[in-house]
Amino acid sequence: MQACCDLVVNVNGEEVFVVDKKIIASFSKRFAKLLGDLMDNTGDLKIVFDDFPGGAEGFELIARFCYNNGRTEITPANIALLNCAAQFMEMDSDGPRPSLLNQTKKSLDGISFWSWSELLVVLKECQDLLSPSKPSLILDKVLNCVIERLVSPIVASPYTSSSENSSFRCSSDTRSSYSIRNNPSHVSWWFEDLLFLNIDLIDKVMKMMVSQRFDHATIMKFLFCYQRSRFLIATPSEKCRIMEVIINLLSLLDRSSLSWKLLFDIYRVASALKVRRHCKSILENLIGLQLDEATIDFLLVPSPQKKHYMYDVNLLLRLVNAFHNEQSPCLSPVRLRKVSSLLDSYLVEVSADSYLNPSKFAALVLLLPDSARESHDRLFQAIDNYLQIRGGISEAQKMRICSALNYAKLSTDALRDLARNSRFPSRIAIQGFLNRQSKLENLIERQKHTNAFSGSISNEESIKEKENSDGILVYAKRFGVSEKAEQLDVQLQETQCKVTEQEKFCGIMHAQIGNIPRTRLSSLGNNARFLPKLCS
Repeated sequence: MQACCDLVVNVNGEEVFVVDKKIIASFSKRFAKLLGDLMDNTGDLKIVFDDFPGGAEGFELIARFCYNNGRTEITPANIALLNCAAQFMEMDSDGPRPSLLNQTKKSLDGISFWSWSELLVVLKECQDLLSPSKPSLILDKVLNCVIERLVSPIVASPYTSSSENSSFRCSSDTRSSYSIRNNPSHVSWWFEDLLFLNIDLIDKVMKMMVSQRFDHATIMKFLFCYQRSRFLIATPSEKCRIMEVIINLLSLLDRSSLSWKLLFDIYRVASALKVRRHCKSILENLIGLQLDEATIDFLLVPSPQKKHYMYDVNLLLRLVNAFHNEQSPCLSPVRLRKVSSLLDSYLVEVSADSYLNPSKFAALVLLLPDSARESHDRLFQAIDNYLQIRGGISEAQKMRICSALNYAKLSTDALRDLARNSRFPSRIAIQGFLNRQSKLENLIERQKHTNAFSGSISNEESIKEKENSDGILVYAKRFGVSEKAEQLDVQLQETQCKVTEQEKFCGIMHAQIGNIPRTRLSSLGNNARFLPKLCS
């Protein structure tokens, strides 16, 4: 067929080609449709393309294929462009003419023999030409091959990664890149090779990795590396998009593979951006699930702007709820106690904030069930600090805050401090005193029945109790709790009588032991050291 330049083709406004319409139309169904009855027109025709794949370079490859009677060299460097252009031009003829589309598909059959560097070249071309959201045979084949190399370390190796002079390699640290490529056992050797991918393609690649059970801990590390690298050049809107995709990908990973430290770092970055509330909720839930591994420093997040209180208390409430709700009803007591200890440390810190609303503080102290704490001493300390710092708290608010206290889990020292503390409601202080007295009585009874020679509480302790009892009676009457005070007076008298009886009992035992001949004691020899300690 003799060439005749009778067709002008404007490609994306980049370049104008003058070609033979019959030669081009014989290989391209799209050209044949566009020209139609004008094929025999002797005048010059013009076609304008605004979205030709690959622009002028893509059309030139197509034209060379047509003018070379359906023959061209297909390489990893041009296969993606030829494939996209062939689809655009509908060059899939089943007739006598060679089909460029079929030739590119056939070339993909040997993709498993391509080097890692060649795969990356094709992957970059696919990213520039194709949308990850649209189905593409060539993109799917390339991605499957890439992931197979990553999953099988025997096949993939840093020594077959993209070469040092690769024009599209994105590396922010050439020194780390060098060390990784020269360490085949390093699980992250491929990280820098994929940093050039846009976030949409990263989303597709990571989801494919998850579906093929790629190591989830490695995926998380890569996502963190990708976020730091891309943020160096990304716009604010691009940063939001990157962060939202990363958060959604993290939600697909096994919880055991997630590092709470990295999650907190990502949360700090996300908080500074305008990411959607749904994405922040996903991230908070992931952090909450590992709250028992966190430390207090990470939880002391500053309050949002325009808020007077010091720390973001609402965040802590959401994190603890996420931990508790997700684990119920089979929550590990050990993990729960770790969270309660962490919460108590947090309460002590925030109790010094005079701007913290009483309702928020009450929500914090009532956040966990009573079973979560073995001791309530630190909880009492936090409440005491808060009542001392925060003024203007109503009696009802104080009672709600103090309702979190379990007197049975307070030490005798804490109960004594509670009984003497005028900042607490009178009913709470009296109840604290009564519980302390009850503890001491139980101690006396246990010692009576378990070890007659061990004695009771010391005289000094009983004197202190008498002083405390006198003080609490005055305190109770001063607050107008007369009925309670009278009941308390009777109970105190009974307690003191029991203490007196115990002291007499100890005196009798002293006398009896003193009458035992020394020779009898000395005859016990070395066994004498096992005698129980006497009351003093």
